[in-house]
Amino acid sequence: MAGHIQDRWYKTEAGADGKTRRVRTDRYGTGMRYRARYVAPDGTERSKSFPDKQKRLAEAWLTQIAADMTRGQYVDPSAGKVTFKEFATQWLASQTTDPSTIVNMELRFRLHAFPYIGTRPVNGFQPTHIRTWARALKDSGMAASYQRTVFANVSAVFGAAVDDGLIAKNPCRAGSVRAPKLDPRKVKPWTRDRVFAVRSGLPEQYATMVDVGAGCGLRQGEIFGLAVDEVDFVGGVVHVVRQVKLIGPNMVFAPPKGGKFRDVPLPDVVSHALAAHITRRPPTEITLPWKTPDGPPVTAPLLFYSRERKAMNRNYFNMYLWKPALVTAGVIPERSQGERFSQSREHGMHALRHYYASVLLDAGENIKALAEYLGHSDPGFTLRTYTHLMPNSQDRARRAIDAVFSVDADAGKGGSDSPPAAAA
Repeated sequence: MAGHIQDRWYKTEAGADGKTRRVRTDRYGTGMRYRARYVAPDGTERSKSFPDKQKRLAEAWLTQIAADMTRGQYVDPSAGKVTFKEFATQWLASQTTDPSTIVNMELRFRLHAFPYIGTRPVNGFQPTHIRTWARALKDSGMAASYQRTVFANVSAVFGAAVDDGLIAKNPCRAGSVRAPKLDPRKVKPWTRDRVFAVRSGLPEQYATMVDVGAGCGLRQGEIFGLAVDEVDFVGGVVHVVRQVKLIGPNMVFAPPKGGKFRDVPLPDVVSHALAAHITRRPPTEITLPWKTPDGPPVTAPLLFYSRERKAMNRNYFNMYLWKPALVTAGVIPERSQGERFSQSREHGMHALRHYYASVLLDAGENIKALAEYLGHSDPGFTLRTYTHLMPNSQDRARRAIDAVFSVDADAGKGGSDSPPAAAA
């Protein structure tokens, strides 16, 4: 890199005697004195001005630019002047992920990022700005898991800015910046009585949803998208192949979360409940676009649908059907009846999945099988979520040894008085 520092207050002229001397320019004493110039990798000239008595700072700046170029870490100083909001909007428009994910990210940016950091240039962020914003997230009262999601989305934008050469480092990953911590509270499953109480609080045509959630572990959208031809009453299996999703105001059919098509055991009690439900309220053909609002139409004979014989809208269901059932069951106070339903999973339909997991673990089901039934891609996630619900390993060890010793003792009566050794 060819760097040069221009002194704007002086220039060199040749005298009558042929000798050169420094003379003051018309700009002497006004404005920035030094201009550090260099040629960028794209062949264009870049510069930065410095005040009087700061020539060494200008030299250090040129030295740093040269070092960054040598290491391949050069960032155009003018490139990052785009605001966070402008860059995040461009980045979001270029994403090819699930449409509902894009809609949700746009909502998080609009509500929880743009009002705080949207107008600052991307290259103007320091870790202190991120720490201040993260504190605002914490003070907002939103769930810790949601804070982490918002923080991760913002960090992804800065990561893209690094990849595009707008900034050198992601300020969200600075050592002094701490991502929001997860809520340390463990999952506390509902009791059997609470499950039945909430079921009783729902209108009859929707009560069987509780049986499917608590008895098969399906997610809310998967229950909404369950078709009669995906319930194998003879084989005792539910084929989970579809969910109803909201993309903005539009409902669509989509694969299960993570694309995890799966088969789930159908208990007799759920099978009988579904059979009775079908007798009372036969399935109806529902047509929705596949995956995106402009996707190809797909038709399925759904088991659960609205009064208008349309697919279930989760916002309506949660506010006007599920929440009143929680009030009736005494899960939440009646005074909250008119308030907007919380998005927390503690009392949402997701609680039925937790109940399902707790029942299977208490019965001795292994984590790998449970993860498959729940549609988790990583059994480790299932283990971390529900490990505290597993039967106590010490109790199992005592029962196992006692059982073996009892058998050996019965077989060896009349022999040695010493206890039998455990088999290797």
